[in-house]
Amino acid sequence: MISKKFYSTTILLLIFLVACKEEPKPTTEKVTIVTQDSVAPKEEIQKEEEPFKLTDENAIDFFFNYNKTLKDDKVRITTTLGSFTVQLYDDVPYHKANFIYLTKKGYFDNTQFHRVVKNFIIQGGNSDDKATAQKRSAIGRYLLPPDAKKGYKHHRGTISMPSSEVDNPHMLASPYEFFIVVTKPGSYHLDGEYTPFGKVIEGMDVVDKINAQRVGKGDWPFQNIYITKAEVVK
Repeated sequence: MISKKFYSTTILLLIFLVACKEEPKPTTEKVTIVTQDSVAPKEEIQKEEEPFKLTDENAIDFFFNYNKTLKDDKVRITTTLGSFTVQLYDDVPYHKANFIYLTKKGYFDNTQFHRVVKNFIIQGGNSDDKATAQKRSAIGRYLLPPDAKKGYKHHRGTISMPSSEVDNPHMLASPYEFFIVVTKPGSYHLDGEYTPFGKVIEGMDVVDKINAQRVGKGDWPFQNIYITKAEVVK
């Protein structure tokens, strides 16, 4: 009898102890909830800046500043008929800077002497090749004001800038083209209307050779005369 009571008491005691066991404490570890706002932002994709292009509005300021540190004044023009060198006038700054700039940009390479007028001029800087139009588009569309009051005349060997073919009452210059006078002693009827900005100092025989080529309608040579390379020289 005592034994049964002992076992009963023991069982009850165990049940009580199990029931009274300390409940587990809640964990104190923090849980980080990642939201869209807490994620580090991805690097913003930088928009590519539009390439600089010359326009009628910015060309004068650009060439004014470009000319400030410009020490170059000679350009060698190599053609399929030989090469010649021109020296540019320092006091015709916009036209000088323009010619140096286009030379360094490689614009004149693979353009042509597209107009040859016997005993008068050879005119270069244009082409019917698609690449020439693409280069013009990349550089920009602009005209330059004439600068014909520096006292320079259109002597033989003078390099000058033609006026644009657009409606142009102010004789604004087409910056991509140039002409060289071959007339002896010169073509002085051009003075005051066009801008002389340099002269041939070497290779005038090549200029004469280009002027002697056979031409067709529009004074375009029957055989294309390419400028294979224009480069600044010391």
